[in-house]
Amino acid sequence: MEKKITVLPGDGIGPEVVASAVRVLQVIGKRFNHTFHLGYATIGGAAIDQHNNPLPDETIEMCESSDAILLGAVGGPKWDNNPPELRPEKGLLRIRKHFDLFANLRPVKAFPSLLDASPLKREVAENVDLMIVRELTGGVYFGEPRMRTENGAIDTTVYSTAEVERIVENAFELARLRGGKLCSVDKANVLETSRLWREVVEAKKKEYPDVQVEHNLVDSVAMKLITNPGHYDVVVTENMFGDILSDEASVITGSLGVLPSASIRGDNFGLYEPVHGSAPEIAGQGVANPAATILSVAMMLQYSFGLKEEAAEIERAVSAVFDDGYFTADLARDGGRILSTNEWTDKVINEIDTSFVSESIMTTYI
Repeated sequence: MEKKITVLPGDGIGPEVVASAVRVLQVIGKRFNHTFHLGYATIGGAAIDQHNNPLPDETIEMCESSDAILLGAVGGPKWDNNPPELRPEKGLLRIRKHFDLFANLRPVKAFPSLLDASPLKREVAENVDLMIVRELTGGVYFGEPRMRTENGAIDTTVYSTAEVERIVENAFELARLRGGKLCSVDKANVLETSRLWREVVEAKKKEYPDVQVEHNLVDSVAMKLITNPGHYDVVVTENMFGDILSDEASVITGSLGVLPSASIRGDNFGLYEPVHGSAPEIAGQGVANPAATILSVAMMLQYSFGLKEEAAEIERAVSAVFDDGYFTADLARDGGRILSTNEWTDKVINEIDTSFVSESIMTTYI
């Protein structure tokens, strides 16, 4: 397979974790006989500094000619006092909207060797394996009017039936491939957009009789994610609720540093990035955790390129390195060895290489 990928290192620790993920991608390409052509461009604060624009036209053009996008992270206090149109986060919102990346997939899966880092009791966190599906291009983040008034401010939440239908259908398809359970999250007791959301889910579930559906209010789900997260399989919700709930769910694993995400559209073109932010306070120190970005590459291989075996090999290697007791500083624990960003990435690559050597020996022996 031959694919073109636009790489957007971004700000803070973004360039460091992206470099690690690219190294792993290149090893996978070599081992599975794929060619990945990489082009680099700017977004966020780096783009503001170079082009006075958080999403330059050159970046959009390169992405349009690619099969997928790999992003590090954007933002930092350096740009906090910029006007709204020159904030790094504006570049991220614009790229999602421009490419119609309406479905944000955030898997939350507990690693057995990391359970002690979770703030939840081991018996609560150990069986967690859920997928949050967040609508990404509608809702209050994009609604108009949006303004400051003389005595206050106005934000508007807007959803069309078509916008809700496509994200709900995506979630049903994922639930069908996973555990067959779908939880739709809304605030239908208060919001008109949520009542529309619930009506669409009810209509759509007739097409998926094999999927068990439940409707929950967002405040109830926020509580249950902490008390019984293992209850959930696929969770689908609107933009702002999904933003909040997915960040809440991220603490279950013990660190934002191990959570990947994918933002995709109907033709499987997607943008892949870690859930964590740019963490400028540790940038350049070689201590950032690259696991989430490496796992985001695994999601790219699976969801945009259909390379399930290759994705599974990356996931296996990451888990194996944790199981062997190797961690980055954010996951420091008794008995574990703390490695730098590059050292930990070396372990993942060595795990992949060792796996292929072992497989080759077995094949020859047989």
